[in-house]
This record gives sequence, C-alpha cells and structure tokens, in this order.
Amino acid sequence: MTDTTITAEILAFVKGRFPQAEFSAADDIFSIGYVNSLFAMELVMFIEKAFAITIPNDELRIDNFRTAAAMTDLVTRQRSAVLVG
Repeated sequence: MTDTTITAEILAFVKGRFPQAEFSAADDIFSIGYVNSLFAMELVMFIEKAFAITIPNDELRIDNFRTAAAMTDLVTRQRSAVLVG
C-alpha cells in the first residue's frame, strides 16, 4: 500500500463524516473545527483497523492526527516497525 493510497483512505473516512468540509491532506482538521475528542478516538480506531496496526501510547499525540499527511506518516512508521520487529 502506497502513501498516496493511505492518504486517500484517511481523507475518504474524514470526508465521509464531514461531507460539507473542504480540506486537503495538508490541512489541519482540528483547526478547521470539525474534529472533537470523540471523533479523534474514532479516527484512532479507524486507522488501527483499516491499516492493521496498533498505535502505541507514545504516538497518541495530536500532532500525529492534525493532517491526513501526518496520519499517513504515522501509519507508515507503525507498519515499518512491525516489519522490523
């Protein structure tokens, strides 16, 4: 799975919940005002399930979830960690 595919899946999930929102992979979805703490947890669960990863506690930082690009980086790091470990 490429970074482009990962980003597209993340954007599709977020846009599916907020179809009226206009944003790109680089836009901070928290600052736009659509994301609250409940949706942030849904986002974590979606990422773990969709990409078959477990996000460790030390990676549960808001900066890892601000943009689709940051979430893609997180997924890539965690998938690489599984391959190495």
